Amino acid sequence: MRTRITTMLGIDHPIVQAGMSWASSSAALPAAVSNAGGLGVLAAGPLRPDDFEHVLGQLATATGRPYAVNIPLYRPGAADILDAMHARRVPVVIASQGSPKAHLARFRGIGAIWIQVVATLEHACKAADAGVDALVVVGAEAGGHPPASEVTTLVTVRRVLQEVSVPVIAGGGVADGWGIAALLALGADAVQLGTRFLLTEEATVHANYKAAVLAADVQDTALVGRRDLPIRGLRNAFARAVFDAERDQLPQEDYVALFKKSTLKQAALDGDVEWGKVELGQSAGLVSRIEPAAAVMARLVSELAQVTDRLRAMAG
Repeated sequence: MRTRITTMLGIDHPIVQAGMSWASSSAALPAAVSNAGGLGVLAAGPLRPDDFEHVLGQLATATGRPYAVNIPLYRPGAADILDAMHARRVPVVIASQGSPKAHLARFRGIGAIWIQVVATLEHACKAADAGVDALVVVGAEAGGHPPASEVTTLVTVRRVLQEVSVPVIAGGGVADGWGIAALLALGADAVQLGTRFLLTEEATVHANYKAAVLAADVQDTALVGRRDLPIRGLRNAFARAVFDAERDQLPQEDYVALFKKSTLKQAALDGDVEWGKVELGQSAGLVSRIEPAAAVMARLVSELAQVTDRLRAMAG
């Protein structure tokens, strides 16, 4: 299947593995996805500069296919990570949580493609106007940082596509080929999957984290931290404490301190799935097993072909 994104990135399938801190902060998962014809994404968010350069070298060795690096622009030390990405001539940058304006010219100079992650129409238009090559647009079903408005993926993506002309990679609520087909039919040029790739053998998170995500059904997540930078996470002890703080109208300073006391690292690296931030999308309820990323990719491609054939038959 050829789209503007597959052509731009040089990948075989319109499938992008989301950059997920800790889960894809080693070479294993992004290399496996890229080698299977999708776009694997190394998550630089939790990595120190020296560790990042080491892992990036491993990834470049592990795959000869296109890959990307996800960088939250607000993170401490982002400038050092960006310098390393530039020096290593990373082919695709996927940036979030910050403006791309200050960086585009420099990365264009090495031929890199810049993709910006957004969750609202306002941010999508700003990024497109700044000159990014493409957008990742996520809706409320997504893990990580979905729109605080909780507008769904179907509506968010379609609204953005009404206003921008750059290619869109859509994400949120997708775990199989049927979901991929739905977002391609909506007008997207590729689809990003996070939770589905979190539940792979190559994802480098604690076994407790994977078990908690695997056990979750579609109703077991919630938008947590509405008064700070909300996440979609598991309804665990941490989430209940935040909900109680909102109900009791805890002063903002205390609320932020409570929200920041728990971390993703606490869950993903240390295995504390009660008080850590267990970030996951609603699509966890659509996944029933942990398996190799290559097997996931093969099934996604097969399912997408099945849906395409079905639609073609329906059209006569």
